[in-house]
This record gives sequence, structure tokens and C-alpha cells, in this order.
Amino acid sequence: MARSNPPPSTASAGERLQKLLSAAGVASRRHAEALIVAGRVTVNGQVVRELGTRADLHRDVVAVDGERLATASPRRTILLHKPRGVVSTMSDPEGRPTVRDLVRSLPERLYPVGRLDLQTSGLLLLTNDGTLAARLLAGEQGVERVYEVKVDGRPTPRMLERLRRGIRLDDVEPVVAVMRVLRELPTKTWLEMTLRRGQWHVVRRLCEAVGLRVDKLVRVAFGPVRLGNLEPGAFRDTSRTELTALRQAAGLIPARVPGDVPTAAARRAAEPRGRKGRRTGAPRSRARARSGPRA
Repeated sequence: MARSNPPPSTASAGERLQKLLSAAGVASRRHAEALIVAGRVTVNGQVVRELGTRADLHRDVVAVDGERLATASPRRTILLHKPRGVVSTMSDPEGRPTVRDLVRSLPERLYPVGRLDLQTSGLLLLTNDGTLAARLLAGEQGVERVYEVKVDGRPTPRMLERLRRGIRLDDVEPVVAVMRVLRELPTKTWLEMTLRRGQWHVVRRLCEAVGLRVDKLVRVAFGPVRLGNLEPGAFRDTSRTELTALRQAAGLIPARVPGDVPTAAARRAAEPRGRKGRRTGAPRSRARARSGPRA
């Protein structure tokens, strides 16, 4: 008679399933708990629904929707320039293009850190480090998101002041935005908006609340990482400097102590290349002299 696989255990050996799933990059811990309760997780071939279940990937076979978790896949975090018209999920029931289509060449199974809506482009992190993703998205961490927003017309000082003071959405505490006018066009205005909270369509809803219609929206920074001149649809690995800064922003390692490189300098150092059309490392004084005075 064939010997059956050992059943999952709730003993102290191993790690909780939701922690294993999160660390493997399958989902955040909260989403992992939902997967377990829904019966989509098996241990040694048996469906488990108990959140206290533990397992050891070196001894047990853990699978999600029939796909086995790797034992010790290396952690990887990439920066993707999500184009407009691409869904920020790994699959879409409507058959629309997804971010997974853009990173199919990668051997690792990566998941988006948060989302950008369908018509928003810009910086999107993907990772298999579930702990990093969960901490970056935690509300209490307050990781900055920086957007460049093109709106119709010209915002009044009153509109900008309302955004700076905070607007209440979804019956929660007001969402405060740091606002800056980037440039004014004949019929449009480009704004820079910095937020510390991610919510559904938050930028568009904030602008709508003060009477502004968003024409174009691009996320140019997430915490210490900036989009730079990465082309739409392209991706790259985060640098060691960027990954360290992300882990600091997430509270996973101590923040810089006084006397370290300032944040602005660290961000410039983290840029993989210079601005398009400008040589990396060119003296700033010469660059300014060539470009002439700003309009």
C-alpha cells in the first residue's frame, strides 16, 4: 500500500502559510489569508483552510491553485514603466493587456506593489519580496507617491490651497497633497502632486473634487525610486542603492542617520542614467550654461 503524504501541521515547526506565501511573492499576507480561507492552498496535496497552519518548504509541498511554491527563489524587485491601457494585474478576465505580458521574459514570478489605473502610466514596482511589498503599501508607513498631472485650464490659487489642506474621500481622514505648478500651457497645466496614501483613483478624484479634469497622469516616483527616462513598457532591476532606500522607507532596516547623504542627493545617485540627451556626469554648471535660462 502506498504511503500517503504527511498532513499539514499546526505545530510550532515551520512558518505560517500566509507568511510563506507573502515571502514567496504570491500575495500580501492579507491576500494570502483570503487564498487560504478560499481553499486555494494545499499542503502535501491536502486543501487547508485554517490560518494557523504551518509548513516547511524544505519538507512540505505547498501549492497555490496547483502551482508549487519554490523553496528558496532569490528575491528580485524591478521598476516597470507601465503604459496607458495596461492593467496592473497578472491576469485580466476581460482579456486586456496586463503587466505580466510585459515581464514574461523574466524567470521569477513577480507581483505588482500596488496598482496604477488603466489610463495612468508611470512607475510600478514588481517584486517577489512579499514582506517588502506589504510594508511599502501599509498606510502607516506613508511612502510618498509623486505624480505629474496634466489638467484642463489653469487651477486657481484656491483650488491648489484646498488640495494642500486636504480633501476627505470615502469618509476617512482628509487626503493631503503637496502641490507644485510645473508649467502652464495655453489651455492645459502640468502639476506635480505628492501623496502619502494610495487609494482608488485618488489623484483623479482629488482633482475632480476641486473642479479640475485630468487629461494625463503619470507616476514619476514611488518612495525613493524615480522613473527617470525609462521608456513605456520597459523595465529594469532596482539598483542596490534604490533597494536599500526602499527597505529603509518600508521600515525594514534603519533609516539614514544624521550626516549621511541627504535624500535628494541619494535620489540623484540612484538614477541609472542622466536625462535624455545629456551625458551622465556632465558638470551641472556647464549643463545650465548650454541650456540657457529657463522660461
